[in-house]
Amino acid sequence: MNVKISPCTLDGDVIAPPSKSAAHRAFLCAALAEKKSEIVIGELSKDLQATVRCIDSLGGNVVRKGDTVEIRPVGGVGKALLDCGESGSTLRFFLPVAAALGTEATFFGSGKLPSRPIGELLSVLRGCTVSSERLPLTVRGRLQSGEFRLRGDVSSQYVTGLLFALPLLGGDSSIVLTTPLESASYVEMTLDALQRSKIAFRRTENGYFVPGGQRYCPPERTEIEGDWSNAAFFITASAIGNLVRVRGVDRQSAQGDAVIRDVLLSLRSSGAEIDAGNIPDLVPIVSVAAAYATGRTVIRNAARLRAKECDRLHAMALNLNALGGKVRETDDGLVIDGTGGLHGGRVEGFNDHRIVMSMAIAATKADGPVEITDAEAVAKSYPAFFEEFRRLGGKADVL
Repeated sequence: MNVKISPCTLDGDVIAPPSKSAAHRAFLCAALAEKKSEIVIGELSKDLQATVRCIDSLGGNVVRKGDTVEIRPVGGVGKALLDCGESGSTLRFFLPVAAALGTEATFFGSGKLPSRPIGELLSVLRGCTVSSERLPLTVRGRLQSGEFRLRGDVSSQYVTGLLFALPLLGGDSSIVLTTPLESASYVEMTLDALQRSKIAFRRTENGYFVPGGQRYCPPERTEIEGDWSNAAFFITASAIGNLVRVRGVDRQSAQGDAVIRDVLLSLRSSGAEIDAGNIPDLVPIVSVAAAYATGRTVIRNAARLRAKECDRLHAMALNLNALGGKVRETDDGLVIDGTGGLHGGRVEGFNDHRIVMSMAIAATKADGPVEITDAEAVAKSYPAFFEEFRRLGGKADVL
């Protein structure tokens, strides 16, 4: 589906959708508990639907009741087929969890997910055999406790998946990071979810110590906090000349993307250098703000964005340049010379939710209409994005 965005001014209040990252973690904690619990959340994105499918496949049960889902725990399944859709979080969280449960689990996915890296995570699944390093693959055996050594600069989701799995093992375990941890805020969200579920762990010099033989005891009812990653699109809309006020986010949140306002403020100087190591999801929309600024913005430490739903560094450079921007790719980031404005034109959505939403916000203040391909990709994380966009006065016509 292609959409044409005509120049407009978005004006009004937006309630941030529930955090996808927090919801993945809350769903998994509930699924690993011993009794049912409830989670308050609105519409489920495609990524969260993938997590629900995997819970059901592992013997759990997720039932929707209005704005609440009731989750009955997993267990008692010898074999399972786990459809992760396009969700990297779902795949990387459930791989070690299924291994810890001793389930013979076959994982498959769609879109770019089969080509995204998971080799290092598979290599540390002690006591298990894996049929392939790419999807589809089958994990057999039961995960064994012990020392798990892995890099911290490939994916924080590897660390999160192990942190969820290790409390289920019979013995104590440790995670040893052989390189500094990037996207550390996402691991902090995991640790917060574990604490809420009464799971013990201890930070060590280079990782974490996790006692085995634990039981998940999440709250009987959990309300998911607002999502800073998706709020960032409308916050940035105001930074480039719209009039949107975003509600429903917690400034004290552990979400790394809560720094979006500080990042946008830094662009007001004659030049800014942004380390994206802890905020990779902000890079596409921050690139839009940088294009509308007037100084030079250097975004670095973002090489991992080349292995997301698309190569996001290349996608943003290509799209912004197509609208008259001045963007140059580097090995691990972007150099953006702000021009103060953008032109109309046609850009690619690359079937990537964050690219589509970023370019829709960019189009609001362009000097002519902008056509965006693959607009339906927003359903991956923010199904109501274009509904909210139009409610605020946005002009988005399906072509």
